[in-house]
Amino acid sequence: MNRRLAFDLTSLAIIGVLLLGALGAATVTLYRELYSPGAFVTRYLDMLSQGRAPEALALPGVPIDSTDLTSAGLPADASEALLRRAALAPLSDIRVVSEQADSGIESVTVSYQAGPHQGTSTFRVERAGWVGLAPTWRFAQSPLAVIDLTLRGATAFSVNGFAIDTRQIASSTGTTTDPLTPVALLVFSPGLYSISVDTPVSTSPGVAVLSDSPQAEVPVDIQTQPTTQFIKVVQDRVESFLTSCTTQQVLQPTGCPFGLQVRNRILEPPVWSMVTQPTITLAPNGAGWSITPTDAVAHVVVDIKSIFDGTIRHVNEDVPFRVGGTITMLPDGTASIKVEPAS
Repeated sequence: MNRRLAFDLTSLAIIGVLLLGALGAATVTLYRELYSPGAFVTRYLDMLSQGRAPEALALPGVPIDSTDLTSAGLPADASEALLRRAALAPLSDIRVVSEQADSGIESVTVSYQAGPHQGTSTFRVERAGWVGLAPTWRFAQSPLAVIDLTLRGATAFSVNGFAIDTRQIASSTGTTTDPLTPVALLVFSPGLYSISVDTPVSTSPGVAVLSDSPQAEVPVDIQTQPTTQFIKVVQDRVESFLTSCTTQQVLQPTGCPFGLQVRNRILEPPVWSMVTQPTITLAPNGAGWSITPTDAVAHVVVDIKSIFDGTIRHVNEDVPFRVGGTITMLPDGTASIKVEPAS
């Protein structure tokens, strides 16, 4: 009887140990998957992957104000225009690589796939409080970063297909800046941002920017190229301008890139016409464009009387000249074209 009792007690003890072990293992697994710093960071990345921008932005420690931006050495007026679902690209294969504690701060390193890029980022997380026996966490350093975008030859662009305009950003921040002043855009980190331009005026291939470091500043400089449509518009405008110059019955048409210099008197007002219009090509010029200097030919017909001997010379000749110019993109999106003589 005593032997049977001892056996039963031993069995119960073993079962108790096994249950405690299973409970401990379950607790560790539950903590790792739901309540650990790595679980907190993984939840943030999952939100970004699913396009849940408002929820990701609402996580403790994610929002950043102008004071925090200044302290981090970032532009205080950085725009929040890209902190939305439409500007996010999905992440995949999200895994926690390591968690390291130091003075109450947990450094969580995660790996992920962002489009064709394999990325790794490290986030600083700290304890925010408790829910029952479970800890809660917050970012000790906001995971947001800043893209400083300089856009040449355009104001409109798209990020991951989301259309935006630098003028909208300037308006929302209450600033009026030089077109070549970089536009500061807050972005989630990690995130893959494809920036491209496709407007009637200019285009550019997509530039992929991988934001993989919290509170990093990523400079991006995009030089667009003029579209065939825009070049044709400029060609038509230049031809129209030069044709209008020929209506001026003077030897030096005002504001025009051609003319005829004589030291004698003219008997009748000269008659101008265009023989060869210039073939327009455009080159980048700061925030706008320049008309590459090119050849053209006008024609003049005029009778000139010598002031010395009174002889009359009939002039009926071509007048070669070179033309260039500048194109400035105006705030309303139109272009101001200035045609000038060129050497």
